[in-house]
Amino acid sequence: MKKRTLKLMVNFLVVVMIGSVMVGCGSKSINDSGSITIGGSSALLPLMEQTIEKFNEKNSNEEIGAQAGGSGTGLAQVLNGTIDVGNSDVFAEDKIGETNAKKLVDHKVVAQGFAVVVNKSLGMDNLTSAQLKDIFSGKVTNWKDIGGPNKEILLIHRTAGSGTRATFEKTILGGDKSLENDSLGITQDSNGAVLNVMKENEGAISYLGLSYMNSKEAKELLEVVKIDGVSSDKANIIDGSYPFWSWGHMYTKGEAKGLSKKFIEFVASEDNRSSAENLGFILGTEMKVK
Repeated sequence: MKKRTLKLMVNFLVVVMIGSVMVGCGSKSINDSGSITIGGSSALLPLMEQTIEKFNEKNSNEEIGAQAGGSGTGLAQVLNGTIDVGNSDVFAEDKIGETNAKKLVDHKVVAQGFAVVVNKSLGMDNLTSAQLKDIFSGKVTNWKDIGGPNKEILLIHRTAGSGTRATFEKTILGGDKSLENDSLGITQDSNGAVLNVMKENEGAISYLGLSYMNSKEAKELLEVVKIDGVSSDKANIIDGSYPFWSWGHMYTKGEAKGLSKKFIEFVASEDNRSSAENLGFILGTEMKVK
């Protein structure tokens, strides 16, 4: 009798174990897609949002969240494992040092143009590099001093961790960070915030990602100025004659795997060309300069 009872108990446990394995396998197939979080560059955020929407058309079970916060923040977060992918407008070593940068893998997915913008009411459509240095250093404080109307200049800066700011300082201010005078004007923490302030202040000047200039309202109110007579047209970015551009980086801690790898490859693919071009980004394969 005891043997029969023991045999029944063993059979029962086997059934339970098999059932558990089957449930576990079923759960894995449901959650096999996983999820990732992307953060960092606000200049790249519009591209991330459009690309996620397109990616999900064929990958509806996979979950991707995107946020901004600035390139420096994104690099720090991917380094400490808070997020899966850190977006940046600058090379990691320029923000977090070579030792930390070696822990990350760089994926240069697109080239992105930036714009110096002013209010259309100023009637200014071209500024030289020398004038921009004078404006952002505070040497010139009124538009009339460089051929514009008698209106005080309002500087709108980006925060120190901003990749957009780092690109501006490197390409337009010649790498001299002291030429951007933070004691004058105001500071905003994202490209979107800059755009909103620009719309409300006729004397303002700032810089932001070209992708933020695609809306009808932005185009009606703001002027993307030429820099030393060169416009921000795609062809001028591709051949390097327009200086205010950078690579759009997506960094992972170690080699990209799983959904991170799949999404990064999609961002830079021909399948995503329309999303990139609609926002003014350029696939890396098109660039003539490195």
